[in-house]
Amino acid sequence: MIGIVAGVGPYAGLDLLKKILSQTVASRDQDHLDIASLSQPEEIADRTAFLLGETTVNPAYAMTNQLLRLQKMGASVAGIPCNTAHAPAIFGRIQRGLEEAGSQIRLLNMIVEVGYALQRDTPAVNCIGVLSTLGTAVTAVYPSILEPLGFEVITPEKRLLEDAIQPAIYDPVYGIKACGYATKTARDKLMLGVQHLKEAGAQAIVLGCTEIPLAIRDKQVAGLIVIDPTLILARALIFAVNPQKLATQ
Repeated sequence: MIGIVAGVGPYAGLDLLKKILSQTVASRDQDHLDIASLSQPEEIADRTAFLLGETTVNPAYAMTNQLLRLQKMGASVAGIPCNTAHAPAIFGRIQRGLEEAGSQIRLLNMIVEVGYALQRDTPAVNCIGVLSTLGTAVTAVYPSILEPLGFEVITPEKRLLEDAIQPAIYDPVYGIKACGYATKTARDKLMLGVQHLKEAGAQAIVLGCTEIPLAIRDKQVAGLIVIDPTLILARALIFAVNPQKLATQ
């Protein structure tokens, strides 16, 4: 059984669930894989707020508890559809918590899976641009994984992250977390980031916040290859439980 920590945020959890279904070889209900999707967002502190020091509550503890609940429900492999949750201060604490609890659940690292996918599927790409929350950017979540694999990683300037990318995700009126879809304002702000990364030399764009794929759905944008970590995680989860069920792309 696949387990999903689905409340980080809830729309991102739903997107991962949909992508697991769409990437599974199935012609009837009974052909689909067993999935336990647990959306309990109230328990989990905001990941970016923790990394920026706006709260002292590490969301890792709540996510660890939810992973243990998923294991009790029968999940043997799990994923967290939140890029920022993979910052070492959070993801490392989750891993230690699972070890301390003697958990047998296998937790996939979405950022590592992105690295594998880039090596496998886009060998001609050397320079990767990352659109993400401020928390993901300042903690170098993607560079720490991708640079040792030989990729150059670039992110938007801090001011652009603060003025455009972060509001596109978090704004209570037009942000994707609030609306569950991309308003024109949110998409326009994200496209400022895309254009900035393109001008900086990016050959591909990683949608480094799991709400961004709700706004950018194309395989290419502004002439750049689009890398969707949620889709990559969905395929990795399927492969982990039953490789024969993984659809061809």
